[in-house]
Amino acid sequence: MRWVDRRIGRTNSLLLGAIPILLLILVYLFLAVARNEINPADKILPLPGAMVDAMRALVFERDPLSGRHLFWADTLASLQRLGLGLAISTASALLVGLVLGLLPPVRATFGMLVTGIAVIPPIALLPILFIAFGLGETAKVALIVIGIAPFMIRDIAAHTAALPREQIIKAQTLGASTWQLALRVVLPQAMPRLIQAVRLSLGPAWVFLISAEAIAADIGLGYRIFLVRRYLAMDVILPYVAWIAILAAITDLLLSWSSRRLFGWAHRAER
Repeated sequence: MRWVDRRIGRTNSLLLGAIPILLLILVYLFLAVARNEINPADKILPLPGAMVDAMRALVFERDPLSGRHLFWADTLASLQRLGLGLAISTASALLVGLVLGLLPPVRATFGMLVTGIAVIPPIALLPILFIAFGLGETAKVALIVIGIAPFMIRDIAAHTAALPREQIIKAQTLGASTWQLALRVVLPQAMPRLIQAVRLSLGPAWVFLISAEAIAADIGLGYRIFLVRRYLAMDVILPYVAWIAILAAITDLLLSWSSRRLFGWAHRAER
């Protein structure tokens, strides 16, 4: 059997997926041990024990100035900003994407505008957002929305416009209005695609969040990483980066599970 024809079960898929992660950890440990044997004070590749010691205070001890557990406070602040940005972007993509995809006159009028906004590098707009909205939470959330919403809108609009024309004609033959078409024909088929768009936008959303927190914030995962970098505190930076990866992976798994649970018909080809 050729490799292209092989089908991997869920258990085997998990095992195969764990192999490169374990190899990466082993390579890091090998390099860290080698560097620490040469220089016990090396900060570039800290050993796991050093990372545990550095994180213990952030996780379990209250900060004398703020009275907060900094690690959990950073996590909560970042998740709140990310969640709000994703929620606004998802709602915008669903509403605007459906209208653009379903109504050709609207698509012809505003499609070029959405495309133009989508190709602007969002980081380039960060100074404008800080000037317009100040250094508070609004600018950080706005960067996430501007960064991912146009892509999601274009994706949903393209998916909606590509639906079989026969479905639209048949619904109209049965007396469906434009409103009924949107709710009963287009919306159910757009929802799995919307979840997929959110999954694809998670990575960029984290990038925009960390960028905003690094420039103007007093709490957050990105803020903490850029705060300790001046001390070359890799024993804090690496656990924070790993924690961000874990949060992103958990979110992606929850979205995938929700899509399969709610819209199993859209995943039949994957079985």
